Amino acid sequence: MKITKFLIGFLSVFIFLGKGYSQNNLPYKDKKLPVEKRVKDLLSRMTEEEKIKQLDMYRGFEFVPMGDAHEASVYNKDTIAKALGNFSVGSMHDFYPAYASLSNKVQHYVITHSRLGIPVLFIEEGLHGYSGKGSTSFPIPLALAATWDTSLLYKVGRTIASEARADGTDMILGPLLGLARDPRWGRMEETYGEDTYLVSEIGLAMVKGLQGGDVSRPDAVISEPKHFAAHSIPEAGSNTAPVNIGERELRSEYLPTFEKAVKQGGALGIMAAYHELDGIPMVDNKWLLTDVLRKQWGFKGMVVSDLGAVKMSLENHHTATSRTDALAQTFNAGLNMQFYDFPHKDFDNSLDSALHNGMLSKTRLDSAVADVLRVKFLLGLFDNPYIDTTLFAKVKNNAAHQEIALKAAQESIVLLKNDNHVLPLKNVKKIAVIGPLAKSSYLGGYSNTQDTAVSLLTGLRQRADANIQINYAEGVSKTGKEAVLNNAVNLVLNSDVAVVALGENPQEVGEGKDRAELNLDSAQLTLIKAIHQTGKPVIVVLMNGRALCVDWIAENIPAVVEEWFNGEKSGLAIADILLGNVNPSGKLPVTFPRSVGQIPFYYSHNPTSYHRYVDEKDTPLFPFGHGLSYTTFQYSDLQLPSQAVSANGNFTISLKVKNTGKVSGDEIVQLYIRDEVSSVVTPVKSLKAFSRATLQPGETKTVTFKLNAFDALALWNREMKHVVEPGEFKVMVGSSSEDIRLNGAFDVAGKKQ
Repeated sequence: MKITKFLIGFLSVFIFLGKGYSQNNLPYKDKKLPVEKRVKDLLSRMTEEEKIKQLDMYRGFEFVPMGDAHEASVYNKDTIAKALGNFSVGSMHDFYPAYASLSNKVQHYVITHSRLGIPVLFIEEGLHGYSGKGSTSFPIPLALAATWDTSLLYKVGRTIASEARADGTDMILGPLLGLARDPRWGRMEETYGEDTYLVSEIGLAMVKGLQGGDVSRPDAVISEPKHFAAHSIPEAGSNTAPVNIGERELRSEYLPTFEKAVKQGGALGIMAAYHELDGIPMVDNKWLLTDVLRKQWGFKGMVVSDLGAVKMSLENHHTATSRTDALAQTFNAGLNMQFYDFPHKDFDNSLDSALHNGMLSKTRLDSAVADVLRVKFLLGLFDNPYIDTTLFAKVKNNAAHQEIALKAAQESIVLLKNDNHVLPLKNVKKIAVIGPLAKSSYLGGYSNTQDTAVSLLTGLRQRADANIQINYAEGVSKTGKEAVLNNAVNLVLNSDVAVVALGENPQEVGEGKDRAELNLDSAQLTLIKAIHQTGKPVIVVLMNGRALCVDWIAENIPAVVEEWFNGEKSGLAIADILLGNVNPSGKLPVTFPRSVGQIPFYYSHNPTSYHRYVDEKDTPLFPFGHGLSYTTFQYSDLQLPSQAVSANGNFTISLKVKNTGKVSGDEIVQLYIRDEVSSVVTPVKSLKAFSRATLQPGETKTVTFKLNAFDALALWNREMKHVVEPGEFKVMVGSSSEDIRLNGAFDVAGKKQ
């Protein structure tokens, strides 16, 4: 960088001071002015080098000594001075201060040692709990989606935000709003499931919870939905692989989840994904990052690349000739910040080169920087850059947050099968708990590994009556010793019932842990078959982060429960379900296939997606929306519009639900709609609404769905226009996508686009 850039910046300040302003009374420092005026004023005072540094992300260990630790614990002025000199930068990630005042010290250095006092943005992880040590850990996102409880998800978001902001974090990388339609992909656990509407609603609740309506609050953070867009369906289920999808399917199924987060949730962050889409790397996709996101949806926040995604354009996609070319392409497309792509000096020099050789215009540079500054102003970092150091101790994993974590874990558990009413456990004196996963304290991916969950075994021992004996046997030996299996079998023979924990270990699920097969490993299958042969009642508890192919278990074991990886209260929650303290209400957010050969298999497929094979059934193992209860529910009295619905009007669908069992329970009523004849192919059914009904034994409630015709019925027609077409629409209401209890139809008149 040439020294003249600094002289220009300083000269502009001196000229302004000559007009009657002091250094501490500049327009961008006036919190009474509109944010856009403050951004414009600050931008006018910045040198090119200062602007470029606002587009860069630094690692925590570059600011403070961390070593291999997850958290920063020591402030060292020399370390931060070496990293920054006298400049501010865009953001810092992987910091996690061990004590609340540490982020204040870093922020104070940045503000007081940079010419214009621009604060740094602290960005961290928080998909299902702020990842700082000691924070509340909730069930994995896939499990949170199984609650189908948007009010609960809002509370989860508020909890994450309050704990994160109190620790100095300003922005959370989440939620993940891709549709999970290939369980081979290891990151299915991070998603909210396979359905556009469910993911949109759960995601919207999380975004609103995180941002709290005003991100300048001390208990709110920026939400950054990811991975934009359609990253969750990589070719062959292999992480970062190409995504093969047409524009109509993209607009119909995969973009609405992000659109709702931006337009209704006001999300101020977006993460551009790794993959290529129709041959264009996502970080270079101007149509999506600028035309759709900003121009069509009105996005006002900042777009961050996924870690190293820009570098992939150069080294993996081979669509750039140099760092300068790669950076110019992505910032021209709409990016605002790199994520550890290139070393800082290389990043600075490459963008400087792009500016001076005409590959990146100064106007585009200013626009990119303005988006970053806007986010910082909205967060209140210019006016209140330091956090209240007493907050974190008050909010961190407090009693109220633990209760939310427990409720989320309880509601997320799905009762997949319960033949002969094996569950809940009643009149038992000896319970055999089997399997290594029964002692697992794993919280799920993107959790703080320094904290742990309550295990299934511990949870049962804490929740069970004192007169119930709970004994444990591992059952599976890493060395294949038969004695370990025999011990488990003998324990079951001397017990009233067996609870067998099966599923995935952390080494085979999560980011970069894609699978070619979705069966349980041979050791676990050998174990469950041996336990089954004892003739004792057997309950399988599944612990996993994706849909699994568990055909033998579904066919032979009388009771099967999906627990997922359920956060810090997991063991207590599953114990409450097994013992009958809580009636299960969770519903599957994804389809469970019978075999890998059926993939992709999701309920809202097109009519010609038959899944017909000579060696496999054409039905799912467990369908989307499935989940049993300890009681039963009766559906009746479906009420539909009596006259044709206007294409731009509102309409109501209602029905009655009765608890016909002997215990109270929650039923999640699901409304599906099918466009009978349309100009383009549409799914056989699509979820358009759902509602949780809490019913006492014998109680009946009316469930009412209020829908807008355009929101619920519009499609992208042959001219790629978003319209509602006239005609007949079929209505299906039930307890799952396959368990439809009531059917009907209504007509739509007119046309709207």
